[in-house]
Amino acid sequence: MSDKRIYIFDSTLRDGAQTQGIDFSSADKAAIAADLDALGIDYVEGGWPGANPTDDAFFGEPPVFKNAKLTAFGMTRRAGRSTANDPGLNALTEPGTPAVCIVGKTHDFHVNVALKVELDENVEMIRDSIAHAVEIGREAIFDAEHFFDGYKDNPDYAVACVKAAYDAGARWVVLCDTNGGTLPHEIEEIVTKVTEVVPGDHLGIHCHDDTGNAVANSLAAVRAGVRQVQGTLNGLGERCGNANLVTLIPNLMLKMGYDTGITEDGLKQLTHISRLLDERLNQAPNRSAPYVGERAFAHKGGLHVSAVEKDPKSYEHVDPEAIGNRRHVVVSDQSGRSNILAMFRDIGLEIEDGDPKVTRLVEVVKEREFDGYAYDGAEASFELLARRALGAVPEYFKLTSFRVIDERRWNARGELITLSEATVKAELNGKTFMNVAEGNGPVNALDSALRDILVPHYPELSDVRLVDYKVRILTPSEATGAVTRVMIESSDDQGKRWSTVGVSTNIIDASYNALHDAITYKLYRDEAPVGGRFAGAA
Repeated sequence: MSDKRIYIFDSTLRDGAQTQGIDFSSADKAAIAADLDALGIDYVEGGWPGANPTDDAFFGEPPVFKNAKLTAFGMTRRAGRSTANDPGLNALTEPGTPAVCIVGKTHDFHVNVALKVELDENVEMIRDSIAHAVEIGREAIFDAEHFFDGYKDNPDYAVACVKAAYDAGARWVVLCDTNGGTLPHEIEEIVTKVTEVVPGDHLGIHCHDDTGNAVANSLAAVRAGVRQVQGTLNGLGERCGNANLVTLIPNLMLKMGYDTGITEDGLKQLTHISRLLDERLNQAPNRSAPYVGERAFAHKGGLHVSAVEKDPKSYEHVDPEAIGNRRHVVVSDQSGRSNILAMFRDIGLEIEDGDPKVTRLVEVVKEREFDGYAYDGAEASFELLARRALGAVPEYFKLTSFRVIDERRWNARGELITLSEATVKAELNGKTFMNVAEGNGPVNALDSALRDILVPHYPELSDVRLVDYKVRILTPSEATGAVTRVMIESSDDQGKRWSTVGVSTNIIDASYNALHDAITYKLYRDEAPVGGRFAGAA
């Protein structure tokens, strides 16, 4: 094995499920597992067989992997039982996964207080359980729970536990900073000592983030010799979370020069997979996340933008495309000409630096952001704003009026229901159209009514989907009369995504403003003829 090879062990499906507010279904687990396998993760821990119905369902129909080893998690045998007669150990090995991760106590305090067994008995429990897994043909991984705290209190005993696992045939002995309280210099020092007993190519590291050092601790352990790193996608986990693999992987590959099972092309999927997990969990991505966050390569100050344009390395520590992210020039009330010109180049607009329209656009952006607009998260709306300033966006349709009605009532089955109905009048190429549609909410009804009019004339809109809808109250002190900002993210079958913004004291009006931009942007990008199929008609 190359000394530069690091094996990645993902515990999102178990440790991540312990995150407050997260509850994976069996289908969620299967989908996430498939993403991890496609990424090139070496080990995917699926959960704890026998612990709950979700994990049982997952292991009952295990995913088929191309790259990863599916791993089941469980405990050592209990005191007073043989390995063949321990229900927990039998449940762990029953799914037939190629690898099993067996957790055991290595801190004498926990052995005395939690397990209430003799210290020597605990060592035998570890040895017997690992030996049993190896004997039946499983790759055995030992998770040394509370190892670092145990080492600080009783180093001889903690080391005796991990040596017992290694001697019994464990492929990996994983040192766990279970309460997340150890610091990087301590990790490196202790791991270096352990490598004198267990070789580094059989050692792993599992860190929690309670001091904000889980990634740093994992890297320190690698420096000290470990060759397996455990963590979760986006740092999910109980309390403050686990070591974040989305940060660890590019640090190992791009900064430290280590090889993993992830290829260069796979690394380019990292941003996508990170955001896909957030979307599955129905939570907003961390925009400031290292490497993959929207702000990770965002440049807002005009001086920064000028420097980045000349030399990207001056403000970007790696090429954003290496992890599937991109440079993001923010247009806001902090923007100068450099930002605007950089955005122009990004959208394919060539304009002279001295053009007075640039100066005017900077002022318009500042004025509109003062009113509540935010273009640093709505690039499509900014592009339309910029192109309109240059007189380059046609009016594909004109909404002359709309009306939305909400009704809450009991239906014939005695069920309480809420319905929304929208009436829309629009003009296309001098002709007036009217349509009525229902929806599960006022914005959905408005969208449906407008689409029913537009799609026959603009078939380009048939594959447009609203994938995210965010509302922010900008003036909460005004209660129900507050100014509202709506952000809409749309996508199509071409895999394109774009975001638009609308602002109003009326949430439906703000939603329509964002929706109008979303539709217009799609039509402009696809070069739809003005008036659709009626273009050129009298």
